[in-house]
Amino acid sequence: MCGIVGYIGGKDAYPILIKGLRRLEYRGYDSAGIALVDDGIHIQKVKGKVNDLENRFVSHSKKGTIGMGHTRWATHGEPNENNAHPHVSFRGHFTLVHNGIIENYSSIKKHLLSRDVKFSGETDSEVLVNLIEHLYLEVDVSAEQAVQMACHKVEGAYGIVVACKAEPDKLIAARKGSPLVIGVGEGEYFLASDATPLIEYTSNVIYLNDDDLAIIKKDELILKSLRNPIQKPEIQELDLSIGEIDKEGYAHFMLKEIFEQPRSIQDTFRGRVLSDYKGIQLGGLLEVLPKLYQAKRIIITACGTSWHAGLVGEYYFEEFSRIPVEVEYSSEFRYRNPIIGPEDIVIAISQSGETADTLAAIKLAKEKGATVLGICNVVGSSIPRETDAGVYTHAGPEIGVASTKAFTAQVTVLFMMAISVGRHNGSLSQEKFENLIQELVTIPSKMEETLTNEKEIIKLAEIIKDSPNALYLGRGVFFPVALEGALKLKEISYIHAEGYPAAEMKHGPIALVDENMPVIVVATKDQTTDKVISNIQEIKARKGKVIAIVTEGDEEIIKIADYTIAVKESSHEFAVLLSVVPLQLLAYHVAVMRGCDVDQPRNLAKSVTVE
Repeated sequence: MCGIVGYIGGKDAYPILIKGLRRLEYRGYDSAGIALVDDGIHIQKVKGKVNDLENRFVSHSKKGTIGMGHTRWATHGEPNENNAHPHVSFRGHFTLVHNGIIENYSSIKKHLLSRDVKFSGETDSEVLVNLIEHLYLEVDVSAEQAVQMACHKVEGAYGIVVACKAEPDKLIAARKGSPLVIGVGEGEYFLASDATPLIEYTSNVIYLNDDDLAIIKKDELILKSLRNPIQKPEIQELDLSIGEIDKEGYAHFMLKEIFEQPRSIQDTFRGRVLSDYKGIQLGGLLEVLPKLYQAKRIIITACGTSWHAGLVGEYYFEEFSRIPVEVEYSSEFRYRNPIIGPEDIVIAISQSGETADTLAAIKLAKEKGATVLGICNVVGSSIPRETDAGVYTHAGPEIGVASTKAFTAQVTVLFMMAISVGRHNGSLSQEKFENLIQELVTIPSKMEETLTNEKEIIKLAEIIKDSPNALYLGRGVFFPVALEGALKLKEISYIHAEGYPAAEMKHGPIALVDENMPVIVVATKDQTTDKVISNIQEIKARKGKVIAIVTEGDEEIIKIADYTIAVKESSHEFAVLLSVVPLQLLAYHVAVMRGCDVDQPRNLAKSVTVE
C-alpha cells in the first residue's frame, strides 16, 4: 500500500521524484524518502508526509539524474525515520524501495542475523535489501543476479526498485503481486506504483507482470522473467490526462470526485447502451456470455466500498435475472473452503485492481474451476489480467482515499450486467428492459440536481459534527447505501458510525438512540416506505434526531423527520445512485468542520495491496 517512484535519464531526478510522490501520497503517508545517485547514493527520509520530505531537502543536495522515492503506509514497524524507505543494506551496497509484504521475513532475518548482518529498523523491506546484499557478497554474483536470487527466496508480495552502489548506471525493478509501471521516454525511463506520476512525461507505459524483472539504464531496458528468458516489453498507451489527477479548484480530491459522478456514471454506460435503448453491449464479457447467461449461482467478492456495491449487485441480479447471489468479503472468502464449482460465476470488484485479498479470492475461485469476472477501474492493473473476462468502470482516477465515484460506477456496471442477463434468460421483458435503460440514461442529470443541495447538507453537517456516534438505516436495496454512508463518515471524520437494516434496529441498536444520537435514514420511495415511516416513528419516540434522505415531494416523511435532504424521483433501483450522494457530501463536510485530513485519513491508504 506504499507508493514507489523512480527515474533514470538525463534530467535532474529530484523534481520528478518529489512530484511523483505527491501524486502517489494517497497510497500511504506515514513517512517518505528519496535516494539520489550522484557520486554515491544519497538518501533523505522523514517521518511524516511528502511536504516534510521536501522541507528536509532544503538544506541537502538535490543532484543526480538517477533516483527512487517512496511514500509509506506502515505494515511492519511503526512509522519513524528508521523504518522509512529507501532502505540501505547493512554494508551499504544496495538501496531499495518496496511495496508489499515479505511473509517469510522472520526466518530470513534469523538466518541473516546468524551471519552477523545488523538491522537498524523493524521492516520486512530491510530484510529483503539485506538478503540481496548477502547473496551478492556470499555467492559473488552481479546485482541483477542477486535481486533475482532473492526474489526466488522470498514469499509474499513485492514491487521493488533497487540500486547498487557498484553499478550506479542502472535501476533494477521486480514485481510479484504488487503493481509497478514503467514509463518509456526518449533516453529516459520512469517507474511508479501506478500511472499517475507518469502522465506529464510520457504516454507510453509497460505494466510489469508477476515474476517480471527489469534492468533499466537511461538508454536501455531489458525485461526478463525471474527464470531468465528475455521478454519483449508490451508498450501500451495511457488514456489519462493531467486534469484528471489535479484538484481543478476543489478544496479536496474527494469533493471533486463526488461532483464528477454524473460524468463518471455517463462515461461508464456510454458506448455500452445502444442508441435505441434496445440493448447493452459489454464487450469485455463477450467470450464468457454463454456461461454468464446459464449461471445457476453468482458469487460476488470484494472489500470495503466495493463490497457494498456488491450487495447492491446482489439485489439487481436476483431482481432482474432471478439468479441466486452470495456476496463475500474477499478477506474471509479466501480463508475458508468455499463450495465453488465450474458452473459458478464469481465477480470480483475492486477500484484499484490491486486489492490483495480480492486477488487471492480470484486465485482460489479459479483453482476450483469457476469462471471469474472482474469489475475494475484501473486499466493494466492485476485483476483485469487475472480474471477470465470483465468490465472496466470509466470513473477516471480516484485519488481521495474514501471511495465515492468508484462506488456509483461499480453499481452502474452491476446494473447493466444484471439486466442484460435477465433479458437474455427471459426473467425481464423487453419493455421493462428498455424502460430501465431509458431511466439509467436520465440518472446523470438527476444527480446533477442532487448535487445542488450542497448548502443544505452543510447545515446538517454543522448539526452532527460534534456527535460521537451516528446510526444509518435503510431497507432492501438501501441497506447497502446505509452501510456505505456510515463507512464514509467513520473513514474521514472519525465519528463512530454503523449501518443497519432499518427493521433490525429493534433487535439491539435502538438501545443507543437518544436525543444525542443522529440517525440517518435512507427513505426514498419504494415498496418498503410505510415500514420505514414506522421505523422513523420508533426513533422519534426515543427522542432520536432523524435526518432522512427522501424523494422530492414526499411530504409524509418530511413532516415526521427532523431534517430531510431530497433527491429527484426515480425508481428505487436508481435511487441507490442518487441517495448515496448526499451521504458522501454529509461525511465530507462533517470531516472538514472537524479539521480532519479528508483526502488522507489516518491509518488508511487507497490501494490495499497487502493482506
